[in-house]
Amino acid sequence: MNPRPDIHVRLAASLKAARKSKGLSLDAVAKLSGVSRSMVSQIERGESSPTVATLWNLTQALQVDFAGLLEGKTAQGIEVIRAEAAPTIDGRGEGVRIRILSPAEAAGEHEVYELTFQAGGLLESEPHGPGCREHLTVIEGAVLVGSGEEERRLGTGDTARYFADRPHKIVAEGPARAILIVQNS
Repeated sequence: MNPRPDIHVRLAASLKAARKSKGLSLDAVAKLSGVSRSMVSQIERGESSPTVATLWNLTQALQVDFAGLLEGKTAQGIEVIRAEAAPTIDGRGEGVRIRILSPAEAAGEHEVYELTFQAGGLLESEPHGPGCREHLTVIEGAVLVGSGEEERRLGTGDTARYFADRPHKIVAEGPARAILIVQNS
């Protein structure tokens, strides 16, 4: 007996269940994963056998466990993203590492980042959409935060809330770490 059809059935059901549990459409999953809508649909119907790369992209977009998907189990309860697995953004500042902590589906709405600055590190940003605000909490060190013409110094434990729909910046006085929440209207 060939176990392949059973794997297809379990994989199709698991992917569809994961997508629906997240409240995502086929289009949304396609956009998040980079896998075409038609391919996602074919996989969910058990009509296509995805490559490992395609399956990996889908599991990352849906934030489900790769191995559990094949066993017919989707991740529930507590989701863990290990430190080394969290995506980073390169080239957005000088002397700053930006680690993305929020899920992919939150992009453009409610984003969370960890910022790690070298001494003198700078993160300058152009205005975001109207009404956008940022919430910056310094975990270690000290930074200067500016929004428009205003500037404030923050030390360890301090939080600043400011409009990000104007030019804004964060400058580290020395090595520093902070959590940044971007809240779009």
